[in-house]
Amino acid sequence: MRSKFFVLILVLAALALAACGGSGDLTPEPEVITETVTVEVSPAAETETETEAGAETVVATVAAAEEMAATGLPPVDPLRITGDIVTAGSSTVFPLSERMAERFQNEGYADQITIDSIGSGAGFERFCEAGETDISNASRPIKEAEIENCAALDPARTPIEFRVGTDALAVTVSAENDFVDDITMDELAAIFSTAATWADIRADWPARPIQRFIPGTDSGTFDFFVEEVFDKNAEPILSASNLQLSEDDNVLVQGISGSPYAIGFFGYAYFQENQDILHISGIEGVMPSDTSVEDGSYALARPLFIYSDAGIMQAKPQVADFINFYLTYVNEEVVNVGYFPASEAAIADAQAKWLEAMAQ
Repeated sequence: MRSKFFVLILVLAALALAACGGSGDLTPEPEVITETVTVEVSPAAETETETEAGAETVVATVAAAEEMAATGLPPVDPLRITGDIVTAGSSTVFPLSERMAERFQNEGYADQITIDSIGSGAGFERFCEAGETDISNASRPIKEAEIENCAALDPARTPIEFRVGTDALAVTVSAENDFVDDITMDELAAIFSTAATWADIRADWPARPIQRFIPGTDSGTFDFFVEEVFDKNAEPILSASNLQLSEDDNVLVQGISGSPYAIGFFGYAYFQENQDILHISGIEGVMPSDTSVEDGSYALARPLFIYSDAGIMQAKPQVADFINFYLTYVNEEVVNVGYFPASEAAIADAQAKWLEAMAQ
């Protein structure tokens, strides 16, 4: 209405000039055109707003495309994801999964993620026998018998392995221990089996009983240590004297730190978290590092995994989205947790398995 009112005034003004000027120049004044154009301010503002909104949409689309190009996976917005997620398994993988779940929630996911630290073996029991969990955390590869248990479920599950990091199993003593700095693999085997005192390992070490603190037999850490040190034969370590087992790595930390004659092993993250009260030993002259775990020169380096199933991922989009998020950002978090990143090739392989599971 305001626009029409101004135009009417301009028209009346032009007629008045024509009446007064007779045969004078009737060419419209430049300022009349200028004023007429300025009347269209409101529509122009709307157009500008629409243009800005369109630009924001384009920017968001480009950003999403760039993210997918960088990771190989479609972008995930935790704000839009609903439904609970249940995971269980390795105590070693636990702090990494906990960190990824915290980031997932910090970025908007509002439902519940359950992460139980019960050991790799117990985790596979809940995933493949009870069928209770959506994701199984593991510090060792799944065993053939566990795969068969998954297949026997109704509906059957086919475990998909996703590599999420690398651990350097840490052999640790108390910070008060001033004699263990490096040990050989043979010495490691003796320490955790037949040796009664530290002097049985090296004559110049104290003739004091060795106190041993190790993960429980459901732990993937236990399985890995037995495989690497005892060639898969658990009898020597389970027959050792002064032996305490626990599925809780924090219990092991307390036991080891409590005596200068104690020793134990667990995931590297637990050493890093407690390095003020613990001392880590080298193995065969090699300390764990990015380089030594990647090239295999550190003898006790091992991969870390999470497992799921295509049927679960398709039936529960929140599970697929969390795994996508995990694989996309894990290498930004893994070092801060206390582990070492998986290689780019390993992460790319895990992402390809995700795409295959989701038929993308």
